[in-house]
Amino acid sequence: MNLAILIPLVLVYIGIMSLLAYYGYKKTVTPEDYLVGGRNTNPVIMALSYGATFISTSAMVGFGGIASVYGMGLLWLAFLNIVLGIFVAFAVFGKRIRSMSSKLNASTFPTFLGKHYDSKFITVFAGVMIFIFMPAYTSIVLIGGGRFLQESLSINFNVALLVLASIVAVYVITGGLKAVMYTDAFGAVIMLVGMAIFLFMTYQAVGGLFDGHRALQSLSSMVPDNLKADGHNGWMSMPDLGSPMWWTLVSTMILGVGIGVLAQPQLAMRSMTVSSNKSLYRSVIVGGVFIFFMAGAAYMIGPLSNVYFMETSGQLAIQAAGGNTDLVIPKMISTLMPDWFVYLFTLTLISATLSTVSSLIHVQSSAFGEDILRTIGVKKIFAGKISPNRLGVIVGVVLAVILAYALPGGIIAQATAFWFGICAAGFLPALTGALFWKRASRQGAAASMVVGFSMSVFGFLFLKSSQSSAFGVSQALFGRDFLLPFPWTNIDPLLYSLPLSTIVFISVSLMTNKKEKQEWNKEKIDAVQ
Repeated sequence: MNLAILIPLVLVYIGIMSLLAYYGYKKTVTPEDYLVGGRNTNPVIMALSYGATFISTSAMVGFGGIASVYGMGLLWLAFLNIVLGIFVAFAVFGKRIRSMSSKLNASTFPTFLGKHYDSKFITVFAGVMIFIFMPAYTSIVLIGGGRFLQESLSINFNVALLVLASIVAVYVITGGLKAVMYTDAFGAVIMLVGMAIFLFMTYQAVGGLFDGHRALQSLSSMVPDNLKADGHNGWMSMPDLGSPMWWTLVSTMILGVGIGVLAQPQLAMRSMTVSSNKSLYRSVIVGGVFIFFMAGAAYMIGPLSNVYFMETSGQLAIQAAGGNTDLVIPKMISTLMPDWFVYLFTLTLISATLSTVSSLIHVQSSAFGEDILRTIGVKKIFAGKISPNRLGVIVGVVLAVILAYALPGGIIAQATAFWFGICAAGFLPALTGALFWKRASRQGAAASMVVGFSMSVFGFLFLKSSQSSAFGVSQALFGRDFLLPFPWTNIDPLLYSLPLSTIVFISVSLMTNKKEKQEWNKEKIDAVQ
């Protein structure tokens, strides 16, 4: 790459982002502005910000690379991304979150749950879970951006991480959610253009839509023996029903991420930023088109990369990437695309990284400052010289960078599924009950959240082999990498932790709802007297 072209281009890009962040800073006057953008965000800005936060480098780089191994079956995830992640999240969940959060004067996801259920425990517990586990997801988004910069610019991976993290820290600290959303929207436009061009040129490189898919179908005989043994049937087919590969694809990649999107704190907060239900409905179209091109394109380019690499190097994509799925998409871009596109996609990946990481860091900081410290009574730190929220930004960035250095290669898609899955098990029953079930109780919500997170973590530490072997806790305690045989080794914990947390939520709510209502009525009468 010609650095004489790239460096000025990046400087212009950073300059525009800085101006937007400064604009957000000038518009940020009240705590509500910092936390939920003043609740009057333009619906197009909201939809683009939501999409840019949702579709990060984990989808473009991580899941694109995973699709090069698993094939077109991953398009089912794109379907769920649009149906659940956009339509249900905006038109069903979003409108109730918007109206209820405004009535409750709730500016964060944990505070929304805590105020609805009248429980400080729920607020603090949700904040702690976000602050402990979200850095793992934040770190893999940084890894995705860093890996692309490493591959395309031939710069040190560690340097790339520090540069990306520093940029995010600066404009989240200064501008809050308004700065995040303005910069997200600008980045989303670049991402949309970049991925649309990438998809078009990929199909052009493999002979077009029909010839490319026929060529991919013909590669079925080239499936490596180890993948065949796990149930791989070629890149145009689903794996064998019940095989290890089928369980991983369906339970972890498709259901784990597809369902988990409904309980993502950083995404649910976007519904709090608009002024009316009409704005949410308008956001559905913009968000749906964005997700189709971003997620759908990545899940199609991944499998087709096998055709390209086989024709150009005689290798499958994963072989050309040295066995690291996180390098498949960066490798394809650097070898297939002209220099001008590498410049454009550099900005695309930077935009994807910054937009998602900024939103995640913003949620982590609000969880630390608002949901944990303020709820337990801590309002000032270091003699009032730094606010809890801004300290949360610094701590969140540091944790994410440390984990980005520590996590192994090929981890992006797995870590994404981990975060989405535990959020679904821990938050989704309580959130759904808060929005739609009048008999939901405080004790039911609290018990459900504790059980959901506990069972999810237990499953990842002791049952699901890919994670339990990496963590090493099961080996240290029991002398075995996992406690139960197949299929438990390949079943995502979501499939048992979410049903269990739902059962706990319903049963405990039914047992305690009447008692809680009586206590509430007594408190109300005492207050009047």
